[in-house]
Amino acid sequence: MKYTFDIQKTATPKTKPDPNTLKFGMEFSDHMFVMEYVTGKGWHNGRIVPYGPISLDPAASVFHYGQEVFEGMKAYRTSDGRVQLFRPYMNAERMNASNERMCMPKIEPDLFVEAIRAIVDIERDWIPEKAGTSLYIRPFIFADDAFIGVHSADRYKFVIICCPVGAYYDTPGGGLEPTCIFVEEGYVRAAIGGVGFTKAGGNYAASLKAQALAAERGCEQVLWLDAIEHSYVEEIGTSNAFFVIGDEVITSPLIGTILPGVTRNSVIALLNKWNVKISERRLRIDDVKKAALDGSLKEVFASGTAAVISPVGSLMFKEDSLMIGQGGVGELSKRLYDTLYGIQTGSLADDMGWIVEV
Repeated sequence: MKYTFDIQKTATPKTKPDPNTLKFGMEFSDHMFVMEYVTGKGWHNGRIVPYGPISLDPAASVFHYGQEVFEGMKAYRTSDGRVQLFRPYMNAERMNASNERMCMPKIEPDLFVEAIRAIVDIERDWIPEKAGTSLYIRPFIFADDAFIGVHSADRYKFVIICCPVGAYYDTPGGGLEPTCIFVEEGYVRAAIGGVGFTKAGGNYAASLKAQALAAERGCEQVLWLDAIEHSYVEEIGTSNAFFVIGDEVITSPLIGTILPGVTRNSVIALLNKWNVKISERRLRIDDVKKAALDGSLKEVFASGTAAVISPVGSLMFKEDSLMIGQGGVGELSKRLYDTLYGIQTGSLADDMGWIVEV
């Protein structure tokens, strides 16, 4: 089915930011996509309008009961001027998994992707050309019914906003640089049976305390442990975690507590293609420490949309600072980053069928 959307262009275009000084998520493009849902009518009135504030009733359900989910993805400009999206249908599927868990209406994957393509097409001029930059895309759905009472809403909004971005982590050189990660043993991110596999705003709000403590220790992010024993590694901040021990790459299994990352899935696919041993299994933090001390822990890296691949140079565990390898960017991390970013930006051929052109 082909979807069409009304378009109202802004009368006051913004000045585009300097691509050399871009911060992540700070400046937004000229337009946004908006669509409504009403029980019995479904999703309707999809349109592109000038970027601006959204008016909500103080009793809107999202303020009180937190029915809200979001996604994160990017548009890339190739050297010959084409605009590419990376696996957008996986984002659509994940948003619907989040919607189902949060008792919110699903959205047709084709409608989701066509809405993304429409807003990116309008905002083509906002996609920076400098290496390491892209247009970050933030689709989100929230309940805007005005009521006080704990039940699912009947009215929702689907909105997409865009912002030109540089590197996610504010490391000295930006881009592919090793980070320091703090192992959090007290606070937990998610438990089995909860909403850890969703991109719901509450997951991220609950993570901020531990992230602040990590910053006090001089670390960029947190390594989360499981909620029951506080001994199994799960995620790094908002990203999936990978550990290279000996000749095996290990990542936490999808048991409902971690996000099923699009980049995670892509990393696993590439490792299988390259005949690198990859295991989705539980891994104790004590075994990570042991491997770091005996030299068998070769690399640790995080994967996610924002940073693509983020190598870890050291882990702060209890009072110990554990250096990973030589503390630099590992060979596998570099190969994965170069391959993924190359496919995303068109400098490498997409032999995986992952790219959707705008």
